[in-house]
Amino acid sequence: MEELNSKKKYLSWPVLTLMAFCTVIGLDDIMYNFQNQGMPVVTSWIIMCLFYVIPYSLMVGQLGSVFNNEGGGLSSWVRGTNGEFLGYFTAWTYWAASIPYAVDSANEIIVDIGWALTGSEKFQSQISNAKFALLTFAMFIIFIIIEHYFSHSMEILSTIGGGLMLIMTLMFVLLAFLGLAKSGGHMATQPFTWHTLVPNFNMHYWTTIAMLIFALNGCELVAPYVTKMKQPKSDFPKAMVALAVMTIFLTVFGSFALGIYFDSYHIPNDLKMNGAYYVFDMVGQQYGLGKTLLYVWAWTSVFYNAALLAVLLDAMTRMLISDTGDKYMPRFLQKKDQNGLPINGYILTVALSAFIMLLGIFLPDMNDIFNWLLNLNGIISPGVTCWIFYSFMQIRKNPQKFPADYVFLKNDRLGYWAGFFLLIVTAVATILGIAPQDIKQFSGYWWYELIINIIAVVVLIGLGAILPSIRRREERYGLAFSRGQWVTMLAVVCGSIVFDLYFAEQNQLLNGQVLSLGQVHLGLNIILIMVENLIAILICWLVGKRKPTAN
Repeated sequence: MEELNSKKKYLSWPVLTLMAFCTVIGLDDIMYNFQNQGMPVVTSWIIMCLFYVIPYSLMVGQLGSVFNNEGGGLSSWVRGTNGEFLGYFTAWTYWAASIPYAVDSANEIIVDIGWALTGSEKFQSQISNAKFALLTFAMFIIFIIIEHYFSHSMEILSTIGGGLMLIMTLMFVLLAFLGLAKSGGHMATQPFTWHTLVPNFNMHYWTTIAMLIFALNGCELVAPYVTKMKQPKSDFPKAMVALAVMTIFLTVFGSFALGIYFDSYHIPNDLKMNGAYYVFDMVGQQYGLGKTLLYVWAWTSVFYNAALLAVLLDAMTRMLISDTGDKYMPRFLQKKDQNGLPINGYILTVALSAFIMLLGIFLPDMNDIFNWLLNLNGIISPGVTCWIFYSFMQIRKNPQKFPADYVFLKNDRLGYWAGFFLLIVTAVATILGIAPQDIKQFSGYWWYELIINIIAVVVLIGLGAILPSIRRREERYGLAFSRGQWVTMLAVVCGSIVFDLYFAEQNQLLNGQVLSLGQVHLGLNIILIMVENLIAILICWLVGKRKPTAN
């Protein structure tokens, strides 16, 4: 038996650190918040890293140590502290909140490939919103196939993507500061004084805090892999501490380096989508390397976002179905293939990802869709992170019931209030983050984004109420739906998607020809699609409510 255990493959803590690094922070995350706040984001990062990232990571470390034999991550933590139903609901909400994050990662892969093949942003101007949505959908299918046939693809992609991202980021910061010295201290951000780093604490600033939290959360996604470590009680906290150190360096020095090349007072509108490419192009030109660094970054970003998408697809689906109450989770979602992958969970992930993409197809262009998805992540992802601090408060409230080899803050009362503090900060930031960003306030598209923000949250979280009823159908009839019901509902959903994409394409063409006419058709098309979607939902409900017959 000892010989067999010695041959078992374990995840080392450096590999887990790189996997977590892929889900937590990257140069793009710094770019997003630099566009939101400018150079004052340097101060914001310092505050957030000291008072949020470090305690947050160490709290996750203690939770992972307490529940080191559980496979569901956050859902297991809540289930272990507050019962089976809240464990299921946490699994669903966390999984649902990860959907926009996965869509955003798939979007980034398309952007990365466009830059890698053309060396410019021309690809983005040649693609319609509908084609962008279809390519994003294709990314999900491709990665499901890869994970199905290559069982270690996620670890390989995480090692390559996370390692390359760390190297490229370190190189960027180093070259930026060397270039600053070479130019005699010249910066694009002028005038640059200490006041440049002081945030303006107005309403816009507070509505962007949620995006900072979104950029910094995610390390709990690797919690399901704690059982794959040789010494999880010591190695998992070690990986979290290493992650916190890497995050502090990247955010603070990376943001300052961006201010060397971009004027903080006049930031390009597409910085979130293309900023990393612009800056590597400028660094390459500064050092006489042409577009070499741009292409190297493009392929680094391809691997990094591929690793992120792979981790998200696998980890968040495992979190949904692993160690979740059998009373609430349908059997067909728990089904796994020969490699242990939850294939039906992947399919549900792709379906809801398509829904998210369809919500944004009426936005003006690809850049607006990209920015909206980021802001949507800044709403629901921090909101679900509240479960982490809630669970941490419960284990500190009952330390005898939840012993751990690793403890963050020895004093239980102090630990409890630390968790409560982060819970309140995250909850308030989530509420403020619902206001649309990167668009003219109170314009037509501002209201449209506000509406689809609310719809996305309601649908993604509310859909979890349907799964227990499907599980009850399985208990009553032996199966949830017959093959005929599945085929009919699938055909209706696919037909609805094709209908939505067609009208989105027509609306974008009209916007490109006559703006006022496009605005009129925008409202008409939205109403038409809402009616069509309601009809599709009604048909699916009527088909699904019937008693299933044996396949």
